[in-house]
Amino acid sequence: MDALIAKADAVRPITKKRRIHKDEPAKKSSSSRPGPSDDRTLGSVSLHTTLPKSLRPTSPPPENVPKYGHVKDKKLRTQLTRQSSQSARARALVKDAELLLTEEAGLMEVEGDLEKTWRVGQDEIAQAAGQEAAQGRKEWKLDGGPYRASYTRNGRHLAIVGRKGHVATFDWQTGTMHAELQLRETCRDITFLHDHSHFAVAQQKYVYIYDRDGVELHQLKSHIEPTRLEFLPYHWLLASVGNAGYLKYQDTSTGQLLVEHRTKLGAPSAMTQNAHNAVIHLGHANGTVTLWTPNLPHPAVRLLAHLGPVASVSVDPSTGGRYMATAGQDGLVKVWDCRNWKGAVRTWNARGGGGEVEWSQRGALAVASGGSVNVYTKPSIQTPFIPAVSPPLYLTHAVPIAHSLPSVLILVPGSGEPNFDSAEADPFENKRARREREVKGLLDKVRRFDYR
Repeated sequence: MDALIAKADAVRPITKKRRIHKDEPAKKSSSSRPGPSDDRTLGSVSLHTTLPKSLRPTSPPPENVPKYGHVKDKKLRTQLTRQSSQSARARALVKDAELLLTEEAGLMEVEGDLEKTWRVGQDEIAQAAGQEAAQGRKEWKLDGGPYRASYTRNGRHLAIVGRKGHVATFDWQTGTMHAELQLRETCRDITFLHDHSHFAVAQQKYVYIYDRDGVELHQLKSHIEPTRLEFLPYHWLLASVGNAGYLKYQDTSTGQLLVEHRTKLGAPSAMTQNAHNAVIHLGHANGTVTLWTPNLPHPAVRLLAHLGPVASVSVDPSTGGRYMATAGQDGLVKVWDCRNWKGAVRTWNARGGGGEVEWSQRGALAVASGGSVNVYTKPSIQTPFIPAVSPPLYLTHAVPIAHSLPSVLILVPGSGEPNFDSAEADPFENKRARREREVKGLLDKVRRFDYR
């Protein structure tokens, strides 16, 4: 019993150090590495365990680091060498991390020349995509249309608003409803703010801001008769344009109206933003497209795009906002190169005219007109082509036109980004990560964009 008690007493808390008597003879450790104790478990673990590269305090200097021997200042030379070494180590770590990005975005492929991808229906795609991916295909029949929709930046939450005042926000992947409102007045547009906890609705007279539960928080009386809304996430600015033709920027972090621009072109019929540089693109009833920034009282670019009203405008996010697509009431769809405005890169006729255009994360262009949704892919839509011929069709889906207009989410293989940046927009973030991202966004906004 005394021997068992002695062995049990040998197990002590880690914070307490063992008392080593100087008069005791030194014992040989079982491990080859020298250590402060003769613990066999510690010796066996230390033999077969190493720290990762990113946690090693002193790692060997990387190769191909530039030398700064020509710099006479010793302190500056040491600082430059340290920065170059850290940059080289960071590049090596990023190269190792790329091994985790195993998912690749691929388009549908057919076996023979006689088969076409646009003949593949949504049922076949959902069956081949798997159970988890097939949950993205949904269809709702709503009576308060026409409807406009808005997604959060991570694509997890969806907000819809009907012309007759029906508003709903929900997590479309799990089907969890956040809020549902019947405003009983004309509503024209909706958009999320920095995340799904707040959203803005362009109602009949003013812009209203609601929280996640549908509680009205603010009434923005300076935004009169709004028609379109856009939120700039890095600037924390809510941009709106109304029937009077004024483009207004509201700072959602401070609550002040930053600036308002008079477009002098009437009520815009279309509005979008370039996610790469936060430039607002407006489409007007006289066929022109104008580009606006908060610091310029006049449009940075004014372009005659169509011979009739502009129905929709969209900017390609996959190329850093390099290409813009427009659809007009004249029945034409045009793709423009934003680096120069000498003419449309590609033009073709859309059946029905006056449709909606939208780019995907990987550069696929969807055109909704005439009771169908047609999807076109790169590089055909970005290659200059003079004749007004439609590019090769990648996918099509028929939408029946009836009194109850359906809202449909379709599957388009290869249009989404498989390797998303979790630090930028994480669809699986929890409450703590969302709070930290919000605080970090506010601090970055204060540091970079000081409007005072």
